[in-house]
This record gives sequence, structure tokens and C-alpha cells, in this order.
Amino acid sequence: MQIMKISKELQATLLTMISERFPLQEIINAINEQGGIVYLVGGAVRDLLLAFHHHNSYQTSATIKDLDIEVHGLSLDALEKILQNFGPVNLVGKSFGVLRLKKLDVDWALPRADLPGRKPVVFIDPFMSMKEAFARRDLTMNAIGINLITFELVDPFGGYSDIQQGILRVPDATRFIEDPLRFYRVMQFIGRFEMKPDDQLDQLCKVMDISNVSRERIEEEFKKLLLKSQRPSLGIRWLDAIGRLKEILPELAAIKNVPQDPVWHPEGEVLEHTLQALDAAASLSYHNNPEKLMVMYAALCHDLGKASTTKEVDGVLKSHGHAELGAVLSKKMLKHIMNNKELIKAVVTLVRYHMLPIQFIQSNASPAAYKRLAKKLAPEANLGMLAKVAYADKQGRNPQKYTPLQEPMPDIDRFIAKSRAIGVYETVEQPVLQGRDLMPEIEPGPIMGTLVRKAYEIQLNTGVRDKEELKKRVLQTIIKAPQ
Repeated sequence: MQIMKISKELQATLLTMISERFPLQEIINAINEQGGIVYLVGGAVRDLLLAFHHHNSYQTSATIKDLDIEVHGLSLDALEKILQNFGPVNLVGKSFGVLRLKKLDVDWALPRADLPGRKPVVFIDPFMSMKEAFARRDLTMNAIGINLITFELVDPFGGYSDIQQGILRVPDATRFIEDPLRFYRVMQFIGRFEMKPDDQLDQLCKVMDISNVSRERIEEEFKKLLLKSQRPSLGIRWLDAIGRLKEILPELAAIKNVPQDPVWHPEGEVLEHTLQALDAAASLSYHNNPEKLMVMYAALCHDLGKASTTKEVDGVLKSHGHAELGAVLSKKMLKHIMNNKELIKAVVTLVRYHMLPIQFIQSNASPAAYKRLAKKLAPEANLGMLAKVAYADKQGRNPQKYTPLQEPMPDIDRFIAKSRAIGVYETVEQPVLQGRDLMPEIEPGPIMGTLVRKAYEIQLNTGVRDKEELKKRVLQTIIKAPQ
């Protein structure tokens, strides 16, 4: 059991975090006065230690939102009485030894032991030793506490040393495999923190049963991997290294060792290219997390079709139709790891058209072509997102392996500039002619709808934006139509 005083700098950061969450300091003092011992535990401690180990380059205290506090030496009822003095107490988690104040984003928990099973039995023990209490946590880096009165760091399993060395290790192997979600947590921790599992953890993850993890929980862990990692490929490479990529993402595993034309792809096989593109996508700028997630998944899926379409033609490797097949395979793969139908639809659309930005520049495509493409992407995606996928695709071609290219891509930049100039980079051109503009000549109904769509088609194809001219042209189609 390692117990050490934290640095003055870390203590100052911690005190700032506490002061920003009124009345957290007052509650800590009240618990201490009643004989309770208050520890900050879990992810907040890990992230603080990581931030200071990396000289704040990884995270700062401002990014740490949720605090988990474990209280030793008091019964659950005694803790509840103290918390009631500071506002209404949320009792939803009480059977698991967890309480919350409704206006304070902090979990207050007592140490507990869980028996495994579909209906786990929870034993709450206020006087459990720190080592026993922390042994139930997934990894040593999450099994560290900071006493919020003495500011001593309590580290029964050497988690702080593991953080410094970049090692992922389990406090208790038997308890680790009792929760199969921990497999996916290891995957996203590898990407987020760029830490390596030790041999024991690798071996546990090679064989542990993960068949009962719900799609919702898997989706959440992949989301963390893609949104919070600078190198999310590390998590995917680990799945491959321990032999479980085919089980979890079979469509992705199928592109491993699929060759590519070295003239265009000096990085080698398709999976290497894809993982470089994924990391390239992680480094781009986004408006928000939903947009980032769409582009990240599209980068991951964009070449799935190459597994079946890659053929040698006249001595050259070709993958004709891989974008269209990739769209189908993307939908199939993503349905296994998420329920978000809108996200899947957006990714499928981006994959289907991911080749077009380069093709548009090479063929000097017309403004009408840009407008039509923007319409095909809408409403789930836009040309800006497609450009980001294309950017990642181009940067994922580093012959040095494992890391994408960093240089700009002039072709994609020209595509972006032209999309902006035409006015359809992040939106579509709005239809000029509406149904009401056709009245009283045309009554509301199917014919009116057809004419409005026809007018929009003419508008996009020809650039005509005069309402009367569009009306004239579509009404002429009725006159010319055979009776």
C-alpha cells in the first residue's frame, strides 16, 4: 500500500476543482467532522495524474467534469443525513451504495463488494480496507484515491507508477473478467491514453467472454475511442493484435492484407491505410462531436469494399465499385456496434461518395455537379464532411507506417474552395419554386409534387434561379406530355 502526499501544484488544482463545485468543500468538511474519510477516486484521479505527468498537455482540471467520491467509516444512512443538509438527495443508486445531490454533479459512494451474475448481490461495507475496496476496479490506474482532507494519495496496486510508465494492468484478474464491458474499456483506454496492456491483461482479453455486452455499451466505448483519442487506431490495432478484430468488426478484419497499387498507396495493405486515415481524421477540426463521429466512422469504413473488389487488371491492382460495396458493408458492420440509425445513414452516404472530391477536381466538375452532390449527401451529411473524409483518405498513405502524412492536400483544398464559392460547402441550394407558386394552375397533389421536384432538378442542372422561368419550364412539360 503506497501512501504519499500529492504535490502542492496538484493540491492547488484539486482545491480549485472543489471550490468551483459549491458546496462541495462544506460537505467534505461535514463528513470529516462526523468521522468519515473522504476520497476522490476513479477517473478524476487518473486524469489529474495524467495531466500532471504530461505537464497538462493531455488534460487540465477544467476538462474533468464528473467526480466520484468514496466515503469510508460512515454508514449509508449517516451519509444520507449529512447530504440532506445541503439539498434534496437522489436515492436512485442507494441499493448500490451511491447517493447524489440533485444540484451537484458528484457521486457519493460507500466501498462495496459485488458478487457476479445477472442480478449481482451488492455488499456495502463502510469499514472495508482501501486495498479490498479498490481491488474491484478495472485497472490499476483507476484504483487510486486522494484523501480530500490530508491530500494523501492512496495507491494500493501501484497505479501511479503504471501511469508514469504507460502500462495498463489489472488489480485483480478474477474480478476483471467478471465484467466483460472492461474489454471494450481497455480498447478505448489504449487509444485515449496511448498506454500498453501488460502481458497478463492481453492474455485475459484474448480469452474472456464478451458475448453478453449490450450494443448500447459497445457503442459508448467506441464513441469514446473515436472522440477522445489522438490515435484511435491504437485501439483497433490492439483488437487485431490479440486476435479479436474479426469477431468484433469482421468487415474491417477482411481488408487486412488486401494489397493496393503501390503507386497510389505506398503505405501497403488496406487495413494499414484505413488506420492511418482514421488517425488523420482525428486530427482535423470539427464543429461538434456528432460531425466528428460521422467523419471518423466514415474514415474507418471508407475502403471496406476493397476486400471483395480488388482485382489485378493488366498488371495493375484495381478496386472498381469499392465505394458502392463499401456503403453496404459499412451499414452491416455498424449495425453490430451501434443503434444510432441517423449516424449509420450519414456514414453510409459519406462512404458511397468518398471518391468524388478528387474526381471532381480532376474532371473540373461543373457547379451543377457540386450542387447535385450536396443534395445527395443531405440531410445527414454535407460537402464539408465529405472533404474531411477525402482529406483523411489522402493523408493515410505514409510509407513509414503507423502514422498518417501531415502535409496539406491541394486537390482537396481546391474542392473545398470551389464548394464554398458555389455556396454548397455545408448546405444545399434551396429550391426557388415552391408548390404555392404553381397555384392556381395546379391543384395540390402528386402532380404538383412532381413539378416542384422537376423544377428543382432544372435549377440544379442549369443554374436557372428565376422563379417565373422555372414555372414556365415545368408547366410546359405538362402541355407536351401525351394525353
